[in-house]
Amino acid sequence: MVSSVYIHVPFCAKKCEYCAFYSEGTDGARIERYVAALLIDIRRQAIQAQPRTVFFGGGTPSLLTLGQWARIFDAFQEVGWTSVSEFTVECNPATVSAAKAALFRENGVNRISMGVQSLDEGLLDRLGRVHSREMVFRSFQTLREAGFDNINLDLMFAIPGQTKEIWQQTLDEILEFGSEHLSCYEVIYEEDTPLYDQMKAGEFDVDEALASEMYEMLVRSLDLKGYRQYEIANFARSDGNDPNGFPSYACRHNINYWVGGDYLALGPAAAGHQDGQRYQNWSNTELYCEAIQAGRLPRDGGECLEPLAKASETAAFSLRMNRGIHFLEFQAKTGFDLQEHWGAELDRLVGCGWGERCEETFRLTRTGFRFADAAGAELLKV
Repeated sequence: MVSSVYIHVPFCAKKCEYCAFYSEGTDGARIERYVAALLIDIRRQAIQAQPRTVFFGGGTPSLLTLGQWARIFDAFQEVGWTSVSEFTVECNPATVSAAKAALFRENGVNRISMGVQSLDEGLLDRLGRVHSREMVFRSFQTLREAGFDNINLDLMFAIPGQTKEIWQQTLDEILEFGSEHLSCYEVIYEEDTPLYDQMKAGEFDVDEALASEMYEMLVRSLDLKGYRQYEIANFARSDGNDPNGFPSYACRHNINYWVGGDYLALGPAAAGHQDGQRYQNWSNTELYCEAIQAGRLPRDGGECLEPLAKASETAAFSLRMNRGIHFLEFQAKTGFDLQEHWGAELDRLVGCGWGERCEETFRLTRTGFRFADAAGAELLKV
């Protein structure tokens, strides 16, 4: 049985300048059709999962109405998905209300991930965000008043026009919130996004040195306030109960991705992995709904990974975590000895200062974290 479920809600009030995720504008009839299809999808695939973690991502899941959410929660009750230990819903600060927060809490949602990105009004406008800094403060308070004691705030750095002074001010203000978790991402320039087009047109320059300085400011500021970095971009508080070496408020759903676990995917464009089979649903809401209503899986292809390829992916993703790769855990999970099959690659990473080998683990250095994608690519075998 799969223990993690990801559900994609593809609707946004407005597409952000940097976003390459599949999403579309709001349309009442299409959203209603999506919800109807999702309910069928949940009921059909429920037999495959007994989730300990559920993550509603987007898009903007909090755009759904109270009535639509109530129907989704009813479906969860119907199929027995009632023992979820970590139930996350992504929210935009512009779409949080007291009524919606209360409905979430009443139905088992116990973690909110709120997309803040910046507290600077100019940068929010630059990114195409629909919320203001005031909405962030108001929505956070609304969530606390509803009883949420596990809130993540998303931030971005190296935004075009962002200075070190603006970034430090944002960090100082965000840390005053006292949220349990922070996810902080460097801007990535994805093709087919307005921000990428602007960069290619020469409207601004990408300053790698400045981005590195901002990352160091981030790590230093959060460490001083008691946040533990457990993954390149993720920091969490701890209450002292740290299973498997992770902070107690670490996102268990995302950890499952990084350690190569299975997960069920529902909704358009959602990607899943089960029993060595990787798949993705149609990145088209209409095609997703048509497939569901016709009794078909809404799959846009998939592939069966050979054991060595799957093991190498697990190794590459595990490098993103501060704890690195535990040799015995890796062998028990994949059947491969990391030091035997990837010995030369590990040596190269150590030699260039990106990795360090300990008695029981291999992990990236502080410098290696800045080149984690390239380091992970070293371990990929196909």
